[in-house]
Amino acid sequence: MEVTRMELWPGAWTALLLLLLLLLSTLWFCSSSAKYFFKMAFYNGWILFLAILAIPVCAVRGRNVENMKILRLLLLHVKYLYGIRVEVRGAHHFPPTQPYVVVSNHQSSLDLLGMMEVLPDRCVPIAKRELLWAGSAGLACWLAGIIFIDRKRTGDAISVMSEVAQTLLTQDVRVWVFPEGTRNHNGSMLPFKRGAFHLAVQAQVPIVPIVMSSYQDFYSKKERRFTSPGRCQVRVLPPVPTEGLTPDDVPALADSVRHSMLTIFREISTDGLGGGDCLKKPGGAGEARL
Repeated sequence: MEVTRMELWPGAWTALLLLLLLLLSTLWFCSSSAKYFFKMAFYNGWILFLAILAIPVCAVRGRNVENMKILRLLLLHVKYLYGIRVEVRGAHHFPPTQPYVVVSNHQSSLDLLGMMEVLPDRCVPIAKRELLWAGSAGLACWLAGIIFIDRKRTGDAISVMSEVAQTLLTQDVRVWVFPEGTRNHNGSMLPFKRGAFHLAVQAQVPIVPIVMSSYQDFYSKKERRFTSPGRCQVRVLPPVPTEGLTPDDVPALADSVRHSMLTIFREISTDGLGGGDCLKKPGGAGEARL
């Protein structure tokens, strides 16, 4: 009798597996929310896996900004897995030989796809310190020279920014900053924090604004929606010089850059390359107060 019961176990496990697959398939085809969670879970898991592959290769150099090329190479294919077409315009605006500060709008973790598409050589993001503890991804980012700041400790953040200003000039490095400070899922832009602009003024280097169009046509965290295919335009704007500017000029500089970026965001998010109707209606969810 024991042998019979033991022989039944493989069949029971097979039936359970088939039932689970049937349940997952049903959720995939019948629930857009389930499809959203499945896609995001795979997206995050795949990035962690790619980071594991990157770590031993990057470790050969140690912590080095050149390792960003390895991360970029490993991540460029992800857009194809999700059927997202990324179109870059204005890449000729990147200054060819000098350091600069990139500022970009921040909508979701999918921004990584647009960033990798247009990331200049020797350019590293400034990220929140919590990312450092994100398993394999945190270690890979550290090896790639990504700069971590603790946003909760203003004194430390200011100190890091001062060090970054010196690094820009002495090591020919560019930095990528999301001046909104956090992801914005509302189809517009949050007010800009001024750290990136203080950094550019302190180092007397240009600011290069980059705008990614809205994902509302194919992705919405609020609605738990992630459909395919999707299209996103990444627009590189002309550099904004900071020579001769002082800290007193930073508020006006930040407001001016945000205004130009918001104008382009509305333009490219309503021309068929991304965005929703909320961007077209004054006072709608995508309307920002300047």
